Amino acid sequence: MRYLLSIIAIAAVWSQLAVSQEQLERSQVLITNVNVFDGINEELAVGQVVLVEGNMIKGIGQHLAATEGATVIDGGGRTLMPGLIDAHTHLIWNTGVGGLLDGYPDYIAALGLVEAKNTLMRGFTTVRDTGGQVMGISQAIDEGYHVGPRIYSAGAAIGMTSGHADFRSRNSRPRQLGGPRETELERLGMTVFADGVPEILSASREQFRQGVQFLKIFAGGAVTGLRDPLDIAEYSPEELRAAADEAKRWNTYLAVHAYTDRSIENALNAGAMSIEHANLITEATMKLLAKKGAFLSTQTGFFLAPIPASFSAAQKARQQLAAEGLENMMQLAKKYNVKIALGTDLVGSMESKATELEEFTNRTKWFTPVEILRQATSINGELMALSGPRNPYTGKLGVVEQGALADLLLVDGNPLENIELMTDSENNFVLIMKDGVIYKNAL
Repeated sequence: MRYLLSIIAIAAVWSQLAVSQEQLERSQVLITNVNVFDGINEELAVGQVVLVEGNMIKGIGQHLAATEGATVIDGGGRTLMPGLIDAHTHLIWNTGVGGLLDGYPDYIAALGLVEAKNTLMRGFTTVRDTGGQVMGISQAIDEGYHVGPRIYSAGAAIGMTSGHADFRSRNSRPRQLGGPRETELERLGMTVFADGVPEILSASREQFRQGVQFLKIFAGGAVTGLRDPLDIAEYSPEELRAAADEAKRWNTYLAVHAYTDRSIENALNAGAMSIEHANLITEATMKLLAKKGAFLSTQTGFFLAPIPASFSAAQKARQQLAAEGLENMMQLAKKYNVKIALGTDLVGSMESKATELEEFTNRTKWFTPVEILRQATSINGELMALSGPRNPYTGKLGVVEQGALADLLLVDGNPLENIELMTDSENNFVLIMKDGVIYKNAL
């Protein structure tokens, strides 16, 4: 009998714990008196109430109520919108190349954690990291040990010898001639060298072994590269197809760094579904991109920023050429109604990354405020979802709708009328919520 009573007592304790956990998971936040930009529609839904339960949006309407004990927030007629998504970032590249090559790995990771918090407090509740070892940072954030955005990671970007990721000196012996099997950037997880189809497959599979959500490969020259002029096409069609096919076998997709027609065409024909940069694209290739249904991941800040004094004459010329290509690329993208993702690609320092929100006003030359806001929310949300079963976050991103993940931003004013509001997160973003958790409440 005593044994039976003990069993009953233990069961009662476990029952209480289970109820407590259920209550925790179903905790509610009621945000009243807000005008909602849902990430899609041009008009705000005026005078709305949004109910968040756990990490999901449970309801949107004018007459919603929460359970007793719920947190109630009066939005004061401000604009509630989805949390922002940066489709092209590098969370750990917070020093120059020299800092990466000679830096302590734990120092670089520590700066990455600081930048993760900075990014969230600028309203970006989700980022897509397109090259770098951020899996540990992502894990620390997801487990609640540190503050930061959701991270979709490509792991180490895949590059060829003399490609964009090759920052070795000319005196470094190649692996094939007895040189080191691993470079400094490979040890940091920034990139991985792969030449030929077998090495491409091995590098791709290693990234998936590490738990990435998608693959990233360099298919063309770069502005900052040391050994790769902007005009070249990196990787053969066979090598690119090997990476794209491997991504498909893992039920996700390949993102490709490419500026020129030839590199973009090679990537699209190989099966890539996200083209990064594409500044020098022409009309025929933009038509192909639209036909393939691929995403065009665009950035402006890196190209429009003052040219760094550390740039060589060749790098300065490349940045100027890429900047001049923005006009044509954006106009063609709009003409053919391609899926334009908003990214930043700001690297080298936290001071540079602090200008992240200028991306919103940089685009006003080509797009209306609602088009820009869609790029940073619902369109980027579609791109995140492209990772399919590799997606670690269950739920829809980039929209304010019932059943979507509760990533929300409350803006003091109407960014559909004044997009400049988006450039001052400190004063204008009065509420930042990610996954149903409030990280800033200035009301």
